[in-house]
Amino acid sequence: MGPHPAVAAIRLAVRRVLNDILDDHGRTPGHPPHEQPPSPLVLVACSGGADSMALASALAFEAPRLGIRAGGITVDHGLQTGSDLRAAEVVLRLRELGFDPAESVAVTVGRGGGPEAAARDARYAALDAAAERHGAAAVLLGHTRDDQAETVLLGLARGSGIRSLSGMAAVSGAGGRYRRPFLQLDRQTARKACMVQSLPVWDDPHNADPAYTRSRLRQEGLPALEKALGKGVVEALARTAQLSRDDADALDAWAGRAAAGVRDADGRLECAGLHALPPAVRRRVLRRAAIEAGAPAGSLFARHIEEVDRLITGWRGQGAINLPGRVVARRQGGRLVIRQG
Repeated sequence: MGPHPAVAAIRLAVRRVLNDILDDHGRTPGHPPHEQPPSPLVLVACSGGADSMALASALAFEAPRLGIRAGGITVDHGLQTGSDLRAAEVVLRLRELGFDPAESVAVTVGRGGGPEAAARDARYAALDAAAERHGAAAVLLGHTRDDQAETVLLGLARGSGIRSLSGMAAVSGAGGRYRRPFLQLDRQTARKACMVQSLPVWDDPHNADPAYTRSRLRQEGLPALEKALGKGVVEALARTAQLSRDDADALDAWAGRAAAGVRDADGRLECAGLHALPPAVRRRVLRRAAIEAGAPAGSLFARHIEEVDRLITGWRGQGAINLPGRVVARRQGGRLVIRQG
């Protein structure tokens, strides 16, 4: 008799991602070890919650079968009393699963961008550093289809365009470092997999704390939507994310080609060429030019780009537009100049 369906589902999801990682590193199953590159190390980011514990258990099962070394990292954000003890427990669980390395990394959470964003920034900085330190080929993250649905709704509420609706990518980070095997699986599957394998799970109180936007969405928003629209809402939102990502990728590629066509020898942008582009493409060209000039991507909002866009589409002799990072956009004759002022 095979494993429980939930366990089979999480293992299959991880196996597919591990095979992709092997392909990326030029390893071919079945070839003699001496003809292969060194075994890649794959780390799992584990909080001790159901999603990441399910992910860790699946990695522990699948990695040895594919000749992959498995390790685990837990990040101690220091935001709760006893968080260091919790992190030490998670490390113990990871070692019991056979992970090496298995370590806890303590971080200091700043205040920039709100508590959720600050914790996320600190966490990814720690995971990046751990991956570099250990020479890891990839870091697995336990985000599920439910997390994806929440991300799409948060993006929708910000009103910041199709890229914000595309949610989290299955592969992201420098060199495709981060992999999210569970984006097609729901949270309940991960929790069930932990239960049938008797894996201890920690429920982070922050996940139910109404002080956090995502927590309110999880506890109140999505259940209300499901009640009004039916149980398929989470799946539909996740599908929206993928379709939006495909569209955003296509528009980004178009904008990349268009930018080369409207740039003169001095790096200025031709206003007539910009005006002829569809708005979605033109705004991407302007955003990319602002970032190349030194504007921080995280501080560059839709309203900034709309102001620059009016230098093209609503030209009335207006003055220069100040952008984040001391970048200035101004129209000079038939050219748009975007550079640090």
